[in-house]
Amino acid sequence: MKIVIATGNEHKKDEIKAVLGSEFDVVTMKEEGIYVDIVEDGTTFEENALIKARALKKYTKEIILADDSGLAVDALEGKPGVYSARYAGENATDEMNNEKLLSELKDVPMENRSAKFVCIMVLILPNGEEHLFKGECKGSIDLRLNGQNGFGYDPLFIVDGLKETFGELSAKEKNKISHRALALDKLTEMLMNNKC
Repeated sequence: MKIVIATGNEHKKDEIKAVLGSEFDVVTMKEEGIYVDIVEDGTTFEENALIKARALKKYTKEIILADDSGLAVDALEGKPGVYSARYAGENATDEMNNEKLLSELKDVPMENRSAKFVCIMVLILPNGEEHLFKGECKGSIDLRLNGQNGFGYDPLFIVDGLKETFGELSAKEKNKISHRALALDKLTEMLMNNKC
């Protein structure tokens, strides 16, 4: 079963493949020869995920998967939210985004640094049916970067119930509890039940 992901992000593809397993042939839009500039101008994760998935519908008859995900920090009233990937500017690197987040939280004590990772996934089936799946992972923002694994805000995000950041967990450990994994579990169950 082939699934085309509306992303060029290899980290995202690897996470999705690891959770979905070998029954699914997961490819990025670029691997399918689809080069379309998608403008994510929605104000919610749901809107952006739908924009990405629907943009691919014109180019493929395969199952389409798009996600929009990000970090919502309570002390920052939900920021960076939908702007997580470009929090420090349009061409921001992970390092720049993490630096900005730490700077904005510099006077916030550890007990007030609660946050959550949110992931909305949209699946469009070949018949045009659209399905939405949501995953959330609650935690807090560390005082400094810890760990070399993962990407984005992973070295700052401590999962509730653990002492380590996502950046300190192995990919296998993260893929059992992450926001993306939780959304993918629901998505996988639907696909297996429907056998598209």
